[in-house]
Amino acid sequence: MPRDSSATKARLLDAAFTEFAAYGIAGARVDRIAEAAAANKRLIYAYFGNKEQLFDEVLQRAMTAGAESVPFDVEDLPGYAGAIFDHLVARPDLMRLRLWKLLERPTATGLEPDAFRRKAAEVADAQRRGEVAQEMEPADLLTMVLAAAQAWFWAAEGVDAEEAGQSWSPQRLALHRAAVVEAARRISEPEPAVE
Repeated sequence: MPRDSSATKARLLDAAFTEFAAYGIAGARVDRIAEAAAANKRLIYAYFGNKEQLFDEVLQRAMTAGAESVPFDVEDLPGYAGAIFDHLVARPDLMRLRLWKLLERPTATGLEPDAFRRKAAEVADAQRRGEVAQEMEPADLLTMVLAAAQAWFWAAEGVDAEEAGQSWSPQRLALHRAAVVEAARRISEPEPAVE
C-alpha cells in the first residue's frame, strides 16, 4: 500500500507549528516534531530541507490560514481589527510564532510583504475616495490598525505568556476588544467635512 506523502507533510507541518510556537527555531527539536507527527525524522529533511526552511513553510502556512480566516475589509478597518483580535484570542500560538519569527528569522519571507502591499494599496484607494482618514501614509495607517489589533497580546498587564488572551475574564476580553475597535476607528475614520 503506497504511503500518502501529502498527509505525512501535513502532520509534520502541524507538529512543527506546535514545536516552533513553543520553542522557537533554536529550541525546536526535529526528533520531537517527527515523533509528534508519527513520521521518520529523515522525512523532514527530504520534504523541507532544514529546520529553518521548515520554519519558513510553517510560517507561510500560518499566515495564509490567518489571512483566509480574517478577510481584509478596507471599508471596515475597525471591524477588521476586531476580527484579528478575536482570531488571536482563539489562537494565541500565532502570536508566539510571530514573535519567534521576529527574534530568530526576521528576514523570513512568505506571503506577508505581498499581502501587506495589496492591503496598503486598498487603503490608498479608500483614502483617495475620502472613505478613510488621509493624515497618515497608507502603509502607516494599516500598520497602526494591525498594531491596535495585536497590542493586548504584547502588553504585560493581564497576559499569561502561555495563554495570552485565554486568561482574561469575559468582561476584560470585551473591554480589550472594544478598545481595539475604537482605536482603529479613531485612526481610520475620516474627519467630517466642514460646512
